[in-house]
Amino acid sequence: MKLPRTIPSALGFGVIWAFLILFVVYPLFRIFYDAFTDEAGRLTLVNFFEFFTDSFYLRSLWQSMVLGVAAVVTTSVIGIAVAFLLIRCEFPYRNLFSYLTMLPLILPPLVGVLGFVFILGRAGSVNVILMDWFGMEKPINFMYGMQGVLLVETVHLFPMMTLSVLDALSKVDPSLEEAAQGVGAKGWRRFRDITLPLTTPGYVSGALLVFIWTFADFVTPLVLGVQDLLAPQAYLNIVQFVDRRIFRMGIVISALLVLLAIVFVLAARQYVALKDYSSLTYSKIERRRLGPVERWLAVGFLTLLLVISFIPQVGVMFAAVGRGWALTPIPVVYTLEFFRQVSIETPKFIINSFVFSGLAVVVCLVVGVPMAWILGRTRAPGRNTMDALTTLILAIPGTAIGIAYIRAFNYPLPLIDIPLTGMWIILPLVLAVRRLPYTVRGSHSSLLLVHKSMEEAAENVGASKPRVFWDITVPLVWKGILVGALFSFLTSIQEASATIFLTLGGWEMMPVGIFTFYIAGSQSQAAALGVILIAMCAFSLYVVNRIAGTRVGGLFG
Repeated sequence: MKLPRTIPSALGFGVIWAFLILFVVYPLFRIFYDAFTDEAGRLTLVNFFEFFTDSFYLRSLWQSMVLGVAAVVTTSVIGIAVAFLLIRCEFPYRNLFSYLTMLPLILPPLVGVLGFVFILGRAGSVNVILMDWFGMEKPINFMYGMQGVLLVETVHLFPMMTLSVLDALSKVDPSLEEAAQGVGAKGWRRFRDITLPLTTPGYVSGALLVFIWTFADFVTPLVLGVQDLLAPQAYLNIVQFVDRRIFRMGIVISALLVLLAIVFVLAARQYVALKDYSSLTYSKIERRRLGPVERWLAVGFLTLLLVISFIPQVGVMFAAVGRGWALTPIPVVYTLEFFRQVSIETPKFIINSFVFSGLAVVVCLVVGVPMAWILGRTRAPGRNTMDALTTLILAIPGTAIGIAYIRAFNYPLPLIDIPLTGMWIILPLVLAVRRLPYTVRGSHSSLLLVHKSMEEAAENVGASKPRVFWDITVPLVWKGILVGALFSFLTSIQEASATIFLTLGGWEMMPVGIFTFYIAGSQSQAAALGVILIAMCAFSLYVVNRIAGTRVGGLFG
């Protein structure tokens, strides 16, 4: 007897929901349960009362909010300017700049902050030059403090804003701008009143990601000596094993990070929903040729931006090949010894990164591609909830996810009597959950370009929905799937905020290895591992760029 066609689809739908409930909903529920209960398991608000009556935690909350807003402002100014130049203007080396301005996105935050410290730190190259060549008596504090954190976050995240705005800006109907120009709105006023508001969905998406990413980064502030922020406090409170009250406050802070992420996402979605940004047609936008002065101003601005953006890479490279680099602008002795140490003597960091990130991508494909099909091609019950949950995953800080997994999966599993946190498979799972939205968005955006009639024709001749999906849909959207998978890999090998809580001896990936070397005082080994990580990320981004170009912006929407 042949099974009804709907049964395989229903089973697949059920498996996807089981994955989301077990590895997304349950960990978040567990962290909220711990935050709202006492040691005896009784519901209480005492934990939050202690948080909101502690002046240090309140200052940390306020400074985290201020830092997040400041990062949104700085990345907005840079990201919007870059996006507008690339999409609307023609000038020398535009194609080269369109690729190079995306490179800071591949720079892992920890590697970036180390590179900046090597060049702009108190004993960095710039201060050495200022003191030796220009007679300055004291070094300038470029890095240590909130200003350094903001600099690192801005350089790392402005390409995310650029991509989000670039995708939205490319869809603005030029006729609307022409109409505004016809009634006297020109230049800046036309951009402010017409162009910029029409990019609101993309801009809000980018601003939300920048804010939450900055809000949840604990590695950069810790390296730069800033501890009075929420994310560093969550990390420091969890990793100490002495005071149970402080540990509980780490859980409360993690729950607050999730709550704030949910509030920000809902507020952003509500703000975007207040207006209609759709257009009847999309026309090809003809780039405006800049005049001689404007042209070189554009090239000068982008060149200066790239010089600042590449400071971390230069610093990390010098530290990786320089021996005894101290109190000199550049190393005086060069060696490849540190690369040999991290790639031959201790290859586990590189091997683990490939294995765990590769497995995470497999999970993303197995779960994310069918999810994209459900969201784009079905009216299955719970579809909107699935879509909202996918968006929420993108916004939840990695710090909170890592702590949630510790609390949720630190209990022995049936039959094997080993907790999931005691098995290395926990790392690919948490990476897959963190990067699932990229695969879903990449696949879904391509799926929207495939007309349903092609799939309906296959169904009319007897093909089941799963067969239609594998034989018709997947071959037509493979580029979007590949872009999503590559971006998931690119961001997985950089992940530190979630994995650092779950990593046991022998499981370390490259970001955790860099952090381990750095806190142990082995800065050159940390830099060598950072250079290898940058090279891997650069290659991944190159492949993504060749396949998708500016369409990568759709991954963030």
